[in-house]
Amino acid sequence: MEIKSVAIIGLGALGIMYGKHLVDHLGVDAVRIIADHDRIERYKKDGIFCNGEPCAFRYVDAEEQMEPADLLIFAVKYTGLKSAIESAKNQIGKQTIILSVLNGISSEHVIGEAFGFDRLLYCIVAGMDASKVGNELTYKNIGFLSFGEANDERSEKVQALARLFDKVDMPYEIPERMLHKMYSKLMVNTGVNQSTAVFETNYGGIQVPGKPRDTVIAAMKEVIQVANAEGVDLQESEIAEWLKINDSLNPEGMPSMRQDTLQHRPTEVDLFAGTIRKLGKKHGIPTPVNDFLYDRIRAIEASYA
Repeated sequence: MEIKSVAIIGLGALGIMYGKHLVDHLGVDAVRIIADHDRIERYKKDGIFCNGEPCAFRYVDAEEQMEPADLLIFAVKYTGLKSAIESAKNQIGKQTIILSVLNGISSEHVIGEAFGFDRLLYCIVAGMDASKVGNELTYKNIGFLSFGEANDERSEKVQALARLFDKVDMPYEIPERMLHKMYSKLMVNTGVNQSTAVFETNYGGIQVPGKPRDTVIAAMKEVIQVANAEGVDLQESEIAEWLKINDSLNPEGMPSMRQDTLQHRPTEVDLFAGTIRKLGKKHGIPTPVNDFLYDRIRAIEASYA
C-alpha cells in the first residue's frame, strides 16, 4: 500500500497548514482540496495564504467523479462534519485511508459509521500554534500527529501512513495506546481551549501562574476522573506533560476556540465541556469547572447577536 494522492476537506487552520506542507513536498497535483462550487470560487477569488505565502492549491468540486484518493483527511469543525462526509463520497475507494484531525473523541465514530471503520485510523494532533484570521494562516510550530488503530495493531494502513509522513517530513508518532492518547488530548483541549476562550487570552495567558492556568489544570483533572470511570487510565502526571508542550508554544498564538470567539464563530464547546458533563452525569461525578466553562462559553456565543 502506497499513498500517492491526498484529499483534504476543510481549509481551516489545520487544513491549510497540512495542505501547504503536503503540496510543498508532494507537488500540487498529488493534493486535492475538496469543496463545493461556491466555496472554491471564493478560495480562488480571495486566495489562501500561509505565513504570508499564497497557497497553490488544486481545488476539486465535491460533485466531480474522479479516481479515489489514497488518503482522505477531514479537517473541518465538528459542526461541519455532516456536510463534509457528504462532500467526501467521491473520494472513497477500496484502499482509501481516512484520517480525522478534528478535536474531541467523536468524529471517528461518525466517519466510521458513514464509510466503514476498516478504512479509518484514529488520530490526534498536538503542539501546533496555527492561527487563522480570514484567509490568512500563520504558525511557527507544525506540531505532530499521533495515529493508529483502535486496537493498536501495526496494520498496513498504519505503516503506509508512516511511510508517507517520513517521505514528506511530517512529525508524527504511533502511540502504544491510541485510545488513551485520544482521551489525553481531549483532556488538554478541555482545559486549554476553553480557558483561553473564557478568560479572553492567548497561550501566554496560561503559561504563567494565575486563574486561567489554574482553571486549565482543574478542568483537566475532571477529565481524568471521567476517563478513569470509562476505563481509560489517564494519570495526573500527564497534565504536566501537556503543560510543558503548551508552554513551548508561541505566547501570542491562540487555540482554535479562542480564535472562534474572537471572530464570533460557533465553538466546539459540546465536544469538550459538553462531553465531560455527559460522562460526569453517566458516572455520578461532579464536574463544576466544566459546568462553569460550558455556561460561560454559551454566554459568549449568545452575545454575538
